[in-house]
Amino acid sequence: MARFCFMLLAVLALLGPGGARAQAPNQGPHITIRLVAETEAPAAGDTVTLAFDSAPQPGWHGYWQNPGDAGVATRLDWTLPPGVTAGPLLYPVPQRLTVAGLMNYVYEGPFAQLVRLKLPEGLAPGTRLPLRVRSDYLVCTEQLCVPEHADLAIDLTVGDGRIAPERRARFDRWRAALPRPLGSPAQFAVVQEGQAPRIRIGVPFPASQSAADAYFYPLTKGALSYSAPQRVARDGDLLVIETDAAEAATPERIEGVLATGTGQAFNVSARPGTVAEPRGQGGAILLALLGALAGGLILNVMPCVFPILSLKALHLARAGGSERDARHEALAYTAGVLVTCLALGGAMLALRAAGVAAGWAFQLQDPRVILLLLLLVTGVALNLAGLFTLPTPRFAGESGAAGAFATGALAAFVATPCTGPFLGAALGAALVLPTLAALAVFAGLGLGLALPFLLLGFVPALRRRLPRPGAWTGRLQRILSVPMFATALALAWILGQQAGVDGMAFGLGVALLLGLALWWTGLRQASGRPRAGWPMLPALLVAGLAIVSVQRAPARAEAAVAGTEPFSEARLAELREAGKPVFAYFTADWCVTCKVNEKTAIETARVRDAFRAKGVQVLVGDWTDGDPALGRFLEAHGRAGVPLYLWYTPGTEAPQVLPQLLTADMLANLPN
Repeated sequence: MARFCFMLLAVLALLGPGGARAQAPNQGPHITIRLVAETEAPAAGDTVTLAFDSAPQPGWHGYWQNPGDAGVATRLDWTLPPGVTAGPLLYPVPQRLTVAGLMNYVYEGPFAQLVRLKLPEGLAPGTRLPLRVRSDYLVCTEQLCVPEHADLAIDLTVGDGRIAPERRARFDRWRAALPRPLGSPAQFAVVQEGQAPRIRIGVPFPASQSAADAYFYPLTKGALSYSAPQRVARDGDLLVIETDAAEAATPERIEGVLATGTGQAFNVSARPGTVAEPRGQGGAILLALLGALAGGLILNVMPCVFPILSLKALHLARAGGSERDARHEALAYTAGVLVTCLALGGAMLALRAAGVAAGWAFQLQDPRVILLLLLLVTGVALNLAGLFTLPTPRFAGESGAAGAFATGALAAFVATPCTGPFLGAALGAALVLPTLAALAVFAGLGLGLALPFLLLGFVPALRRRLPRPGAWTGRLQRILSVPMFATALALAWILGQQAGVDGMAFGLGVALLLGLALWWTGLRQASGRPRAGWPMLPALLVAGLAIVSVQRAPARAEAAVAGTEPFSEARLAELREAGKPVFAYFTADWCVTCKVNEKTAIETARVRDAFRAKGVQVLVGDWTDGDPALGRFLEAHGRAGVPLYLWYTPGTEAPQVLPQLLTADMLANLPN
């Protein structure tokens, strides 16, 4: 009843000027609106974008296209020159505001609504185009609503259509706030749970894309309850939004906007269909935890970890300390492993939340980290080979909690280049789990990695089964240096892939310098010289400078399709002028249809060979981040979003627009 009364009062106030005066004892307007044109000299036949640049006063808010439980949308009344037509009002993504249990979709800060005007052909240059519009809107605080209107005017003059760069940049920022087409059809189903019907909407959305704080803003009225909480879950590449249905809801289609919580939002159109309830995440979390635990345990036998673990275990066996000391070392080692795994996992999740496509061992994509690992592993290998005795804190042999913690941290850090069974699936599952569950998976990985040493510290019977130290220990150390040297060579190869041959030579040179310094340190240790580690100081300084200065070499990898280049209109014009056949496709990471076409058609060997034989140049427009230049190109070709596939043959004026579902046969047989 309260909702009905509020709506009735708001509508009557908006329609009746007398009511407006009664509700507005204080002076308005409470939203300042300026009508701005992207260009004031459009060419005949152009489409001109106008912006209603709006700024509410502090404490006041305007309303979205669907205001929610209460409020009224903006209404426009245009007075336009003959032949000029105005498109619909385009709204940016709103905010949510709950007042007295009512959900409102509002704008509490500056916002801009956009309208596209189409000019007729044949207008003579210099023709004046007076544009007039009355905007009626409702503006509210949490206690008071005031209907307002603004009479806005702007005059355009037919010209060359040129747009000032600063004006274009401003409109591009406003366009970026609008939701984009998702490019994939959605489905919804009304399900009965007890006495209350629920609506379940399934939106195709790649699992690799973050949607941790997703929310569905409905445009279709009377379909779902605005104030009811929404439950969002993943089901592979499907995002499932479930909430209470409105009373007697029987919609034929549900339109709305999906905000992902990452600054991206998409227009969604859902038709009736089957949307299964997402599988419970409890089982997925448990499986991921068990997989991470098993994967971490297996990492202990990898060449980059086993030598460190072996020496630490032997040291614990021969130390002969108390049970309390053994447990303390085991716990400190475990803490070092867990802190490192959680730090790396947390950093990866933070990067993904910021929109970066980071995965486990993301830090290995940086040649500086690879060089650091190369030098660390080289030092450990030379230590195992007997070239020198590592000063305290010893990574693999010093007793005490500090040394054990450092050893655990080192073991976890150098383990990241290694992979093993169970690990890939477990960490892949962590990427689509809630943050706390994902961090639990990374903790499970650390626990699995630390488990052997943890058991040795807490189970005396296991320590007693270890062989007694003797002359063979030194030989074992030298044997264990072999897998560490192999790991160093593998890291040098990775450095060469990232920083080029010059970068690899540079890294090996620094490793050689470090080795000479360690050899000199070993000689000084053998002769009992005081401060035997002094030769390490300049070597460490050079190593630090080298790590900071190494850079990634320009990518030389062969593209998936022959002749692939980033799309630009200038490059397209160059290729067309040169008489080259061009295949231009427009994609985005969040477009499921795009990715299916790329894997099943565009990136296949058959298409690659056919394009190479025909000399086809491939231009790729990546619209993942909503590049405004690509958005304008898509709009000019009658598309509001991706995918879009264009085939340009030499000598033809217009491109052939290909279907949105491609096959390898279709692309390989395109006419030249």
